[in-house]
Amino acid sequence: MEEKQQLNEAFFTLEEKDIMDKLGTSREGLSSDEVQRRLEQYGHNQLQEEEQKGLIAKFFDQFKDFMIIVLLVAALVSAAFGDVADAVIILLVVVLNAVMGVFQENKAEQAISALKSMASPEAHVRRGGRVESVKSTEIVPGDIVLLEAGDVVPADVRFLDAASVKIEEAALTGESVPVEKEVGIISDPETGIGDRTNMGFMSTNVTYGRGEAVVVGTGMNTEVGKIADMLNTSEQTMTPLQRNLDRLGKYLTIAIIVVAVVMFGVGLYQGREWLEMLLIAISLAVAAIPEGLPAIVTIILSIGTQRMAERKSLVRNLPAVETLGSTDVICSDKTGTLTQNKMTVEKVYYNNEFHDDEEGVGLDNPLLRATTYANDTNVTADGTLVGDPTETALVQYALDKGLDLEAQLEKEPRVAEVPFESDRKLMSTIHRLSDGRFYVATKGAPDVLIDRCTHIDLNGEVVPFTEELKQKALEANHDMATQALRVLAGGYKYIDAVPEKVNTETVEHDLVFAGLTGMIDPERPEAKDAVRVAKRAGIRPVMITGDHRDTARAIAQRLGILEEGQGVLTGPELQQISDEELVRKVNDVSVYARVSPEHKVRIVKAWQNNGKIVAMTGDGVNDAPSLKTADIGVGMGITGTEVSKNASDMVLADDNFQTIVFAIEEGRKIFSNIQKAVQFLLSANLGEVITLFVATLLGWTILEPVHILWINLVTDTFPAIALGMEPAEQDVMDHPPRGKGATFFSNGVFPSILYQGVLEGGLTLFVYWWATNNPVHAGDPELVHLDALTMAFATLGLIQLFHAFNVKSIKNSLFQVGPFRNKPFNWAVLLSFVLLAMVIFVPGLNDFFHVAPLNMEQWLTVILTSFSIIPIVEVVKFFIRKFDKED
Repeated sequence: MEEKQQLNEAFFTLEEKDIMDKLGTSREGLSSDEVQRRLEQYGHNQLQEEEQKGLIAKFFDQFKDFMIIVLLVAALVSAAFGDVADAVIILLVVVLNAVMGVFQENKAEQAISALKSMASPEAHVRRGGRVESVKSTEIVPGDIVLLEAGDVVPADVRFLDAASVKIEEAALTGESVPVEKEVGIISDPETGIGDRTNMGFMSTNVTYGRGEAVVVGTGMNTEVGKIADMLNTSEQTMTPLQRNLDRLGKYLTIAIIVVAVVMFGVGLYQGREWLEMLLIAISLAVAAIPEGLPAIVTIILSIGTQRMAERKSLVRNLPAVETLGSTDVICSDKTGTLTQNKMTVEKVYYNNEFHDDEEGVGLDNPLLRATTYANDTNVTADGTLVGDPTETALVQYALDKGLDLEAQLEKEPRVAEVPFESDRKLMSTIHRLSDGRFYVATKGAPDVLIDRCTHIDLNGEVVPFTEELKQKALEANHDMATQALRVLAGGYKYIDAVPEKVNTETVEHDLVFAGLTGMIDPERPEAKDAVRVAKRAGIRPVMITGDHRDTARAIAQRLGILEEGQGVLTGPELQQISDEELVRKVNDVSVYARVSPEHKVRIVKAWQNNGKIVAMTGDGVNDAPSLKTADIGVGMGITGTEVSKNASDMVLADDNFQTIVFAIEEGRKIFSNIQKAVQFLLSANLGEVITLFVATLLGWTILEPVHILWINLVTDTFPAIALGMEPAEQDVMDHPPRGKGATFFSNGVFPSILYQGVLEGGLTLFVYWWATNNPVHAGDPELVHLDALTMAFATLGLIQLFHAFNVKSIKNSLFQVGPFRNKPFNWAVLLSFVLLAMVIFVPGLNDFFHVAPLNMEQWLTVILTSFSIIPIVEVVKFFIRKFDKED
């Protein structure tokens, strides 16, 4: 028996004899020697992990970013020509960025370890005719496994016997209701996981009944193993932020090379020394490269993660903070994400009419009594309900109405029962009454129970159950079923004595019809509003679930996800569609039902191939591959499995879909603030480049590398970081996502950088010219040059501080957004000014920086010229807003 044959065999389509022959086993189980042989052949029943990178490898991976490489080259060139201070500071920034990157990466990629921990520690198997307990890792194909309520299925198995077995498979299939298992053959080999009712899957939970099964797949050959393999092989997508930074680095590098070459050539043409021109070119490179940008972006993202944590969003991957802001599509799992992941009674039918939950039923209602008596739910000491979700929903409903079920059952104890069987679809219990009679409570499938009723309870009066009344009850059942409600019927009767043989023939006949209960896993109360806000922001919500088509459709319609003209697609239908056709069709489908893990990945990729940024939410093992494939994976903190959390970029601590909307708002704000920082830094650096380039053309020696570096460190860095704390502008959620093609230069940022950079450079050159033509130390060329250089240095630094106020909004007036609302920003500007002024005023420092103290007239010229950038930019913004309105 080869492993490949076992992997490809559709065991759910085979007869028991064929299964046993193919697996080389029998009902007596395998011998000890055969188990050992198969362990050697197939390996242990555990999942394989992808080889993890070491810390050193992860650290050096951080240096693959294009902008980081540019900075390293600049540092090496600076060091080679003696500018050690420049090189050291640049390297410090780069190393800090790498350390933070490794720290984030170390917290991620633990999904397979979590999958391994889900495996059952022990399992009951029959080997050599004897039942024994073994470690789940030692189970092999062909083992006979015994399962009962409370067990974790240790491997993929095919049932041989199933006595009322129900298995909760939500973590694997997404279906909220436990699946009833049977032993019959399923003829269609294309049947999806959720509909393979004769199979049990590794790491799922038995909630009811008992059964016997043969192991058909272990380790990586299981459905969970396939998910683990998908996690190992799925590609990690580059976030929009990473793409933007990479693109920005390339643009800057090309621009720097072009300008440096031109400047070097002009200098040589003017007859200047090549070494002097090379040093000037290095100064220009230092001026042009925003060496603090990677660290500033990291800090802004970190600030964002702190704010998001306060709103129950825990970020595991820093770039994910910004990615949320560009999300076009949210592919959301249904169970536990959009719904509450618990069955709830929503509608009841009794007295020949419907009653919504809020109307409720009285404590003496026969329907309430029948459905809670014929019920195996246990109530723990702390009030927790344990049992089948549909049964616990009925008991919870009764408790919510004030029924003291325990006290009632003490007065009227159960003395006999007819257990539920999937082929009979009924359950009955018999209770002793105080008057000596016995009460029979029956619940089950409506069509089956109605057939066994001869009377109906109408307002406390028992009357014959006529064909007309039966038809009305059947229509009520159909009406609730079309609303995707899971319907159970209740009935009862009184008997004088317990039959000698308690079975369906002696008990379940001549019943009184009490009514119908309609249950559903309801949507989260806040989810509908969250969907509405998402749509207003131009974000397309899409439901992807393992549940049935009708249930998925009903919930999606109630939430507002499914609109007129949008369709529902099932997993089997999806299986027949090629990837190319899915890319074309994906825009028309808002709900996917009965899907498998590979289907979810295909859906995410189809949206991505349409140029969309995709967020995927989920809480189950089955969601992990698509969470990892999506641009941003959003896991659930409470109901989510460790597998889904570790495959996610972000985890919702409260499992609240609305929190995603908050996170998207935060992500949009963060991108806007990073964009402001980029605008501020690049316009400042362009101002520096223009100052150096024009000065070189004019033959002026206006600034030295140390001046540029100090300005970049103290007047660029602190305000840029503080811009990351700017409050969100009011309309942040009133416009569509910026799209995959959007960059830091979108929304008018690029032209703003250009004209503002030219303005900064022009004003700085003007001050240098003014200082040389209006000297304080006339007759001393060295002092005249020192004063002019100092004033240019002070102007270039101070103009950037004033300009930082301009970039609080790209188009809106500074006075609309509030010049002093951001307190950290105010302190950052003040600190930067003190550090800038310090090198001019403090003796010793001014010698090191080759500057000199200025008099009042010189400072007045510097301050007024620098401040002029605010009114000039305000005028430009006014005309921009005016033209935008006209368009």
